Amino acid sequence: MTPNAASASSGTSRRSFLASTAVATAAVAGGMPLLAACGGSDSGSRDGTTSGKNAKKILPAYVASSVVTPDIPSKSGSAMGFTAKLDISALKTSVPKKLGKGGKVTIMSPFWGSPPKGDNPYYTSMNDLIGVDVQWRNQDGNTYDQKLGAVLASSDIPDVVVVPSWNMMGRIPSAIIGKFADLGPYLSGDKVKEYPNLAAIPSDAWQRSIFGGKLMGLPMPAASVQNIVPLYRQDIFEKEGYEVPKSPDEFMALCKEITNPRAKRWACGDMKWTAMNTFGVFSGGEKPLWWNMVDGKLVNRIETPEYLEALEWARKLMAAGYVHPQFKLGKSQIGDPAPLFAAGEFLIWNDDISNWYARQASQVTQNPEFKVWGMDLWGPDGGDPRLWAANPAGIFAFVNKKASESVIRDALAVANVTAAPYGTKEWMMTNYGVEGTHYTLKDGVPVKNDKGNNEVLNAYVMVASPAATIAHPDLPDYTKAMVEWQQRMGAFTQKSSFWGLQITEPARYTNLADNFEQLEDDIVRGHKKISDMQQAISDWKKKGGEGLRDWYKKILDENGSAAS
Repeated sequence: MTPNAASASSGTSRRSFLASTAVATAAVAGGMPLLAACGGSDSGSRDGTTSGKNAKKILPAYVASSVVTPDIPSKSGSAMGFTAKLDISALKTSVPKKLGKGGKVTIMSPFWGSPPKGDNPYYTSMNDLIGVDVQWRNQDGNTYDQKLGAVLASSDIPDVVVVPSWNMMGRIPSAIIGKFADLGPYLSGDKVKEYPNLAAIPSDAWQRSIFGGKLMGLPMPAASVQNIVPLYRQDIFEKEGYEVPKSPDEFMALCKEITNPRAKRWACGDMKWTAMNTFGVFSGGEKPLWWNMVDGKLVNRIETPEYLEALEWARKLMAAGYVHPQFKLGKSQIGDPAPLFAAGEFLIWNDDISNWYARQASQVTQNPEFKVWGMDLWGPDGGDPRLWAANPAGIFAFVNKKASESVIRDALAVANVTAAPYGTKEWMMTNYGVEGTHYTLKDGVPVKNDKGNNEVLNAYVMVASPAATIAHPDLPDYTKAMVEWQQRMGAFTQKSSFWGLQITEPARYTNLADNFEQLEDDIVRGHKKISDMQQAISDWKKKGGEGLRDWYKKILDENGSAAS
């Protein structure tokens, strides 16, 4: 089967979203804190959080869905898994009656690829299912931040605007608080029960949707287990007798054994992300996750010895010649390494977990012997790893503050359909469109045709989603493996001090750490030295890092820690 076969793998980092075959099959491959809400008001930004009893008054009641039962329940922060093939004729209904009242709702959302015409069969069928005339204002996802800023600064804001967390920079969070509606009167407490699929969204995802003390976002939930897996060519490992390493030293020795440039074979790609996990570096996601309490002091990830140790280990791999030379190029020049991985030019690649399935599905027909699998992560001494939780939601839809009650309720009707769980008629329509028009059944598995690939992507799935789900009935062993990997790694995962927080840093600190990712890459590639990073850390402290530490510490003192 191709990656277009019935599948779902939800999660909302930028990297995982773009890689997800269920959400954005034709997307270009590219890369989130139990408390909530810092940000601005109509007149500017204000600092603060909403937690404890105050948050409980705001959050929707949680009512688990009983419409479908996963084959593998969620555990330790994992997604739920579905391995059985869908019986299209027996799909269940999660929205028994249309909640939409026929009104028009305009939605602006990022789109990767070429948006279809507004009157295409997928859009019209979805609108008929929901009972709302949704009109899409799709924008280029690669430059969405520019368009988003301009629209929010204007008087022409659509009824609904989708904002990924990676675009919540600068003044965007303040604009969210000032420009969008409080959904609490419609969703807080038992009010959400009018929208059962929204009530089934986990509370942690809703907690992330509190901005400025109000419930504002409609979330796309994600697994809290970090999403980077060291994928490897299991077929070649078995053929050559290579053993899966269980420590950094074993990994280094294996790389030496594999690498043979004359035969056009290298051991791995750039392993920086795996290095960060190996050495237990605080999450590299949103900036609040960079901070954690260590021995009574609030510390940033860049200040820890583990951070430098991870960079040094990744640098040694590159310097020894074990990394495919393509990865030594700058990000704009690397291109897509997938064909090199498929050709066996390198055998290990830290990649998003959604690509565990995608890499296999893209090759299984043309290369039946091809098999990609995932390595468990290890600690610096080969023992258990110390991993840090990712945020429980990272993409949100907001409703215009000026929208009428009828528009708000129609927008919620849209979200209640798009948040339908896997195995329902609403999920099938949202993710695959119309049978015969957008997909056909092959061996009981729906497979998109060209029209499906062109029309049924992005769009509706951006408004709201069900709880994190992995479902690949065409490759059920991969569903099982991916969920079980998350559950094993979830057992070693901790929440850092600011996990779940929706924080807007003061403007004076916003760009303080912008150059660190590039410096990391320069060190790994040998263009800079560890001493350059040490100097950058010293400069960071002098230019505002200490002040930023005090600012975060105040939030922690007032609201407590999410760490567990």
